[in-house]
Amino acid sequence: MSDKTLQMTMLLDFYGDLLTEKQRRYFEMYYDEDLSLSEIAENEGISRQGVRDIIMRAESILLEMEEKTGLVRRFQERREIIREMEAELNRLVELCQGEARELAESLLRRLQDLKG
Repeated sequence: MSDKTLQMTMLLDFYGDLLTEKQRRYFEMYYDEDLSLSEIAENEGISRQGVRDIIMRAESILLEMEEKTGLVRRFQERREIIREMEAELNRLVELCQGEARELAESLLRRLQDLKG
C-alpha cells in the first residue's frame, strides 16, 4: 500500500461523512478496492474523466478538512508516542523487580488498554 493510499484511507476514516455517497463510493473503489479510473468508469457507466473529477474533488475535501483540523496528524503523533512509551515500559519491566516491576507492568497494561 502506497503512502498516498494509506493517507487517503485514513482521511476517509476520519472525514468520510463529509463526502457525498457517490464521492465516497468512487473513492473507496479507487483507494480500497484498487480499481483503476477506467474500471470504475466502466462499472458506473460514466467517463473516466468524470470518475477522476469526482475522486479529485473528494480528495480535496478530505485534505482541506485535515488542514483545518489536523485530526489525522495528531492521531498519528499520539500513536507513535504510545508505541515509544510501550517499548520503554517493556524495557522498564525487564529492569525492575518487586513493587517497581508491578507498577511498570500495571502502567504497561493500562497503556495497552488505551491502544484497544
